Amino acid sequence: MEGALTARDRVGIQDFVLLDTHTSETAFLGNLKKRFSEDLIYTYIGTLLVSVNPYKELDIYSKKQMDIYMGVNFFELPPHIYALADNAYHTMMAEANNHFILISGESGAGKTEASKKILQYYAVSCPSTTLLDSVRDRMLVSNPVLEAFGNAKTLKNDNSSRFGKYMDIQFDIQGDAVGGHILSYLLEKSRVVHQNHGERNFHIFYQLVEGGEEDLLHQLGLESNCQHYSYLVQNECANVTSINDKNDWKTVRNALSVIDFDESDIQHLFGIIASVLHLGNVQFEADSKGYATLNKNTELRWVSTLLGINVQVLQEGLTYRKIEAKTDEVLSPFTVDHAIYARNALAKAIYGRTFTWLVNKINDSMENKEPSRKTVIGLLDIYGFEVFYVNSFEQFCINYCNEKLQQLFIQLTLKSEQEEYEAEGIGWEPVQFFNNKIICDLVEEKHLGIISVLDEECLRPGEATDFTFLEKLEEKMGSHPHFITHKLSDKKIRKTLDRGDFRLLHYAGEVTYGSKQPGERPSDLHHVHNIITSWWYFQTSICQLCFMKQFLLQSLSLFFPFVSFSPPLFFGTYTNTHATGRFDDVLVRHQVKYLGLMEHLRVRRAGFAYRRRYELFLQRYKPLCPATWPHWRGVAAEGVEVLVQHLGYLPDEYKMGRTKIFIRHPRTLFATEDAFEVCKHKLASRIQAQYKGYRQKGEFRRQKEAATKIETCWRGVQARKEKERRQWAVKVIKKFIKGYMTRGEAKTTDNSEYLAFVRQNYLNRLKDNLPKTVLDKISWLTPPPVLTEASAILRQLHMRVMVTRYVRGITAQQKAQVRPELLQNFRKILVIYIIYSLFQSVLICVSAAYSIAGVSVSTLSDTIIIFHISSEDVKQKGDLVIQCDHLFEVLTKLSVVANKQSAINVVQGSISFQIQAGKEGIVDFSSGQESMVYKDKNGHLMVVTVFSQFQIISGKQLSTLL
Repeated sequence: MEGALTARDRVGIQDFVLLDTHTSETAFLGNLKKRFSEDLIYTYIGTLLVSVNPYKELDIYSKKQMDIYMGVNFFELPPHIYALADNAYHTMMAEANNHFILISGESGAGKTEASKKILQYYAVSCPSTTLLDSVRDRMLVSNPVLEAFGNAKTLKNDNSSRFGKYMDIQFDIQGDAVGGHILSYLLEKSRVVHQNHGERNFHIFYQLVEGGEEDLLHQLGLESNCQHYSYLVQNECANVTSINDKNDWKTVRNALSVIDFDESDIQHLFGIIASVLHLGNVQFEADSKGYATLNKNTELRWVSTLLGINVQVLQEGLTYRKIEAKTDEVLSPFTVDHAIYARNALAKAIYGRTFTWLVNKINDSMENKEPSRKTVIGLLDIYGFEVFYVNSFEQFCINYCNEKLQQLFIQLTLKSEQEEYEAEGIGWEPVQFFNNKIICDLVEEKHLGIISVLDEECLRPGEATDFTFLEKLEEKMGSHPHFITHKLSDKKIRKTLDRGDFRLLHYAGEVTYGSKQPGERPSDLHHVHNIITSWWYFQTSICQLCFMKQFLLQSLSLFFPFVSFSPPLFFGTYTNTHATGRFDDVLVRHQVKYLGLMEHLRVRRAGFAYRRRYELFLQRYKPLCPATWPHWRGVAAEGVEVLVQHLGYLPDEYKMGRTKIFIRHPRTLFATEDAFEVCKHKLASRIQAQYKGYRQKGEFRRQKEAATKIETCWRGVQARKEKERRQWAVKVIKKFIKGYMTRGEAKTTDNSEYLAFVRQNYLNRLKDNLPKTVLDKISWLTPPPVLTEASAILRQLHMRVMVTRYVRGITAQQKAQVRPELLQNFRKILVIYIIYSLFQSVLICVSAAYSIAGVSVSTLSDTIIIFHISSEDVKQKGDLVIQCDHLFEVLTKLSVVANKQSAINVVQGSISFQIQAGKEGIVDFSSGQESMVYKDKNGHLMVVTVFSQFQIISGKQLSTLL
């Protein structure tokens, strides 16, 4: 109820008790229709659950839906059959008491499907073990078997239950489903021999003929064609597109195996079903005197074989009546009509007792023999009140049952309501409603009721006919306001009644019953017993009671759960039409009336529309009062009183019971609920803010902790890196110190880096402190010992660069002023300077290269080069003799630049050169142990070279290399 009060404008009221106009049938139907349009097929009237059949599949019966409703307060979630089943289960467990669920409604309303849903819910929700699973499997598979033998297609439903079923589901102290028991009521046996147009016989006949295996049909003398059997073709709809008899046959066969039917039982069972079909094909002909005879006995012989009855006894039983005389029994022949009646009576009796045996076998398979105490949930699925164009005596019995159920229904509802008011100390106001006790008395009152009259008429001596029975009824109840016959009615009503009919004014409306063939007379039952007394299956004798007495006994057992169990939970089902999604207002209005829903609603609304325990009411609505929010520390009843005073309830709008608050008008509850909806949004915002703050604080703490961890880790990483850097620095410093200490030694691994550092440092300092002029002789940085030689070379190169810049800067006028001899000496000096530079960098000036007449070198590995200078001036210095470590490079560069490869002479022994014009000198070359250059005694320049395997080379070879 509380779960969707705010959605009432769109989907209606979930509980009819909260309808403001609860006495209006139009408002009642409007609420049903509004919910039906939203596919909400369930609605409460207190603990009664109303269902409108949608005739389409709805996704509301899944395992997920079952889980949602398990263990939840009855009114906490929207109405559902699972809520009803769960409430019954948990109430049974809490109170350790038996409970009862009634499923009623018109044919096609969905009663059978509802019972299946309840069984499936218990199968899923109860604890599971191997033994319990076996029990639950048998409970579930009993449904298709009972449907096959007890259901049929009617005009309103393709799978209508043609019997009432009461099932006990037994639970042990832990709540496990450990067994079950089924009672059947009022099987519509007349359907075996007669069906209205558009209806079918019981499903099992068609399943056997259409789906039975060829060998089985051969053993039973049947053919796979329903058109061959009289009991199956009266309706002209043996085949229905919505029913698959072959598949249903397989389901039934498998189910029988699960229920522990052995093959012998199954063979006998189908043999009996086949015998009924054969019996329906037994035809009678009239002899010359009009008596019934049997000319073709083929079908009769099959019946005899399948039932184990002597064919002669069977034939006599169908064509003769045994009349007891003073000395012996006399056989009185039947007319054809009587014979057909006897045949049909036998067929109905056979099928009825077979169905009873089948139910007993199913009960044996589900029986729990443990002596421990068990509680049960009873499930009653019975016919609803029905009105047909032709209403048989069986329909009279069904409608009487519903009349009686309605009486008990209202009485128990009134009783439970009154007891609740008394228990809570609330004054009970009498409720005005139609008491159908007057109708029940009309049927069942001793010596005066219809049942007593029929019983007397069946047992009295002499010939009892339909008209004598009707005359007796008119005599005893002619003045009853709810009984009408053709004779007792006025001219207007008389036109609607045949002379053999009588009409009862039930609480749900008028129903006309035909008095013809009101029941099987005791003589007929005795006659049937004589025919089948030798059959192994029917060993129990038929009680010499009329049909009505048997019916009364069944009715007493049917009503037993109402008076022996705890207050029942009711489940009503109502159909609208066979059209999917269509709501038939007229039909639903009629069903609401005959099911007494308005009366039930008025009883539930006797004074107060809503009542809840203080704890639940306070738990839901405490946010509406500052004094009760967020926690009420005192007694719940006092908290509710404070709450309703704060809400402004008037004294006549509510009452405080011992454990519950009672609210008189739905509008008071709706106003409270609307205020709660507004408050919920504010509370939600506050709760969200608090929650977001809590989350943010938690997130901040988590981030801070994470940042601290990251910082710790980062510091660790940085510390480890710093440690590594320091360790590296220590190694570098140690290596630097060691290099410094060994700087004067030859280049080794220890001092190589230090020397490289010294070189780089010196060169960097030298770069910034180079002399600016050729005259600067003191500003050149003093080199470290390792760079003494390199420093000298660099100083010379730097000097050359400065000289080159200087020379390039001399103008033509300045050059003209220089004397020729100075210019000649300058050229020679320049050549010497260039050659000197060439020795260091292997670079040859092109102009100097063209002044050289030739070059001479020895064949040894010395480094002496003699440049022969061409000059016309006799006063000029002679040839140039120098030592060069890069001899081959100089000669190569010289030959490339000057293009004078032929001017290079390689001489073995001695080389002569010009000291000056007219004066010649000689250089002698030899090898020795030590390289040296000195002036020999003969005045020659001696060059000694250390011996090498490559020291001698010919001029031709040198030219080739160059």
